[in-house]
Amino acid sequence: MSSDPQEFDTDSEPTACAYTDYTKSERSPDELPATGEGATGLERRVWDALYDIEDPEMPISIVDLGLIYGVECETPEESRDDSNAAGASVTVIMTLTYTGCPARKMLTEEIVNDVAAVEGVEDADLELVWNPPWSIEMVTEQGKDDLREFGLSI
Repeated sequence: MSSDPQEFDTDSEPTACAYTDYTKSERSPDELPATGEGATGLERRVWDALYDIEDPEMPISIVDLGLIYGVECETPEESRDDSNAAGASVTVIMTLTYTGCPARKMLTEEIVNDVAAVEGVEDADLELVWNPPWSIEMVTEQGKDDLREFGLSI
């Protein structure tokens, strides 16, 4: 094991994790949880797919857990009036309960794969954000019921 003094510069300023985007969001915690209420067509199908994905550590939908901050669907201009139009690009904006989540890779891959499988989606992407930070207040009422049923006191 090397103990090269250049390897560990204890006098330097701390740096943020290279895999984490700490950019301030325009989203307000008051606007969360995002649930897809009122969504129709392609966006509704994407939300339905997201509701079917459970947190890897407990049997609760990631939507009801409050991890999804939004869904953005972009369809080609020529097919905007057709809710079944192919060729849509979908971005899911989400967070995790904490930055060191051990299920991060597994969960984000499942989300991208499941959204990509939705009829009408050509391209699925995920934007992982940390602002506003997740809190228990972002859990939906259904999510709170599910957590209680799982045995957690909230």
